Amino acid sequence: MYRERLLSQRLKQLTGAFPAVIVSGARQVGKTTLLRHIFPQHDYVVFDASQDLENARREPDLFLKNHPPPLILDEIQYAPELVSALKRKIDIAPQQMGQYLLTGSQQWQVLHSLAESLAGRCAFLDLHGFSIGELVHETHETHENNDAGWLSAWMRGMADPLTELRQRARFGGSLPEWLWRGSLPRATDIELALIPDFWAGYHRTYVERDARLAGNVDDWQEFGRFVRLMAALTAQEINMSHLGREIGMTPQTARRWLKVMEGTYQWFSLPAYSGNPGKRVVLRPKGYLTDTGLACHHAQISSPQALSSHPLFGPLFETAMAGELLKQAAALATRPSFYHWRAAGGAEVDLVLERDGVLYPIEIKLTAAPGQRATSGIDAFRKAHAHLRVGMGALICAVEQPRWLSDTIVALPWNLT
Repeated sequence: MYRERLLSQRLKQLTGAFPAVIVSGARQVGKTTLLRHIFPQHDYVVFDASQDLENARREPDLFLKNHPPPLILDEIQYAPELVSALKRKIDIAPQQMGQYLLTGSQQWQVLHSLAESLAGRCAFLDLHGFSIGELVHETHETHENNDAGWLSAWMRGMADPLTELRQRARFGGSLPEWLWRGSLPRATDIELALIPDFWAGYHRTYVERDARLAGNVDDWQEFGRFVRLMAALTAQEINMSHLGREIGMTPQTARRWLKVMEGTYQWFSLPAYSGNPGKRVVLRPKGYLTDTGLACHHAQISSPQALSSHPLFGPLFETAMAGELLKQAAALATRPSFYHWRAAGGAEVDLVLERDGVLYPIEIKLTAAPGQRATSGIDAFRKAHAHLRVGMGALICAVEQPRWLSDTIVALPWNLT
């Protein structure tokens, strides 16, 4: 069953405005499925690290001559020699839009070369696993109005927030199962009993193939142990020196391997917000594993029921909700910047989004009955940045309905679309 993606409309718009569009993201997030569903008549070629398909690497110009546009080039990172040839082809007819659609699962040299060589000629889209809205809605009409979820409405401003938010659709699945399955398309559809096998195969393929090819990981078993450790550290501030000591490696190696994970879309980091230089703040980045299903696999959590009482339940909830907001933001024409904030005195806010000069503080708490203490971080942030424009705050939690917690903070259900 094909599920309509939040990025579908934006992909069509970019294809009509740029000669090339590059869709990037982790393995198995649905890049190929998305392109082949929207553009079923396009010629399609998928590259592989183990073979030079049709001599594309040795004779890139001849390869493109044999595959005239419109053309989908899947996993372009395995054919870096095509970059210059693509530029030459596009420069022949720069006014022809949608000539080439490319996918990539590594933020490495090839994608950087494409960005530099095709500056002004290409657009980039980051595709993630399924958002909550994509799990709820399956029809094309759902996203025709470019509604990327509650976040877009939140930043546009709402005259009556509670009424508008309460009218939005809700995901009916259980929270523990949603976290345990993860958000990759395949993991959302198969039987629960097969989820551990899916993630075991995913981890093995990622570590033994993708990571080794991407970052010259010579000891893949040790790298696999590193990935498992980082899964346990999701939703925490990352100190490289401390991390290196914990696992018995130099901070330089830990930093390099974390870049491999980021470059293959398995990890993302949020910088610390420091908009008030007069205040003492902690400037370490905060990191998240991209998919909670993989984190559950590495923590050897056997079922959704086991997750409900596991110490990682809270951090995985925060991880999933931070990822959910990134997915919604990816569909916006102007995406907000993401930060986290923590004062030296201990006050903290999980997410701070910035767009149009307005800061939006968002806390994530695994509670169904938030009290005044749950909003103390947002209150401290607002007080510390009284000289800046701070918008309405949000507490994402397990409440049944959106409700005001104060004059400036709304509690939002985690399953809101």
